[in-house]
Amino acid sequence: MNQLMDIKDMRAFYAIVEEGNISHAAQRLDVAQPALSRQMKRLEQALGVQLFERGSRRIRLTEAGQVLYSRVEHILGMVDGTVREITEIGSGVAGSVRLGTITTSGAMLLPELITAFHRRYPKVTFQLWEAEGARILELLDNRVIEIGITRTQVDSKIYESIVLPNEPLVMIMNREHACGDAEDVVKLRELRDQPLIIPLRWQSSFIANCRKQGFEPNIVCVSDSIVQDLLFVKMGMGIAMLPVSSRTLLTDGNLIYKRLTEPEMATHTVVAWLKNRTLSTSSRQLIRLFREMFLQEK
Repeated sequence: MNQLMDIKDMRAFYAIVEEGNISHAAQRLDVAQPALSRQMKRLEQALGVQLFERGSRRIRLTEAGQVLYSRVEHILGMVDGTVREITEIGSGVAGSVRLGTITTSGAMLLPELITAFHRRYPKVTFQLWEAEGARILELLDNRVIEIGITRTQVDSKIYESIVLPNEPLVMIMNREHACGDAEDVVKLRELRDQPLIIPLRWQSSFIANCRKQGFEPNIVCVSDSIVQDLLFVKMGMGIAMLPVSSRTLLTDGNLIYKRLTEPEMATHTVVAWLKNRTLSTSSRQLIRLFREMFLQEK
């Protein structure tokens, strides 16, 4: 950038965008708010562009600001990753693991995984990002995170990955308004006219399967939040389709689950990291523990 912007400017700009306003960013950076405002004005003058839209209570980026944000995210990810890799050499398992996950996988896998890992390596801390699958891969590409958990296939030329076995999708429902003749399964056609809560990632395939059965599903909500979906079911809003692993969250005795059949639907979880990138010691150990816990590999 022709020395118009240094790492300090990048971190300040990044903090403002992430926090949403200058006052919160100033607190995060431990600097005075007026000084941070002047720093950003000098940066805009040096670059010859306006980065922020004025007059809004929450920070809004101009087109130039959006381009800069994407570049800064990538640069800072590389800088922080490089510094961490160098300082961790010979220091054993310590530092911080930067991990991104989609909601449906993270809620099921991470509590057990991170708790077990913390018992083994109490000096390691975690930084967690939650987003949809495409964003998780973007964070991986930009080196903001080291490990990404998603439910989409990844390019084997770009990423190393672990793929868990297929996981059946189930219908979670209120016991008082249970659907289906069988106790533990529900046929797709038995969901006709039922109010349904469907995650976005399976919406298209679910609708296609319903149409093959000759009906349009009554989808009252499309939501990728497991906790939110379970609350909707608890409140009587409808029946939610979720991975079978979500049954561990059924602490309410009024909620039950039935495996979806005729046809069955399934999903899988992918743990990915960039090829040709040196992972931190702590991240390598986390992947190793993941294999032990979920693939029974020793």
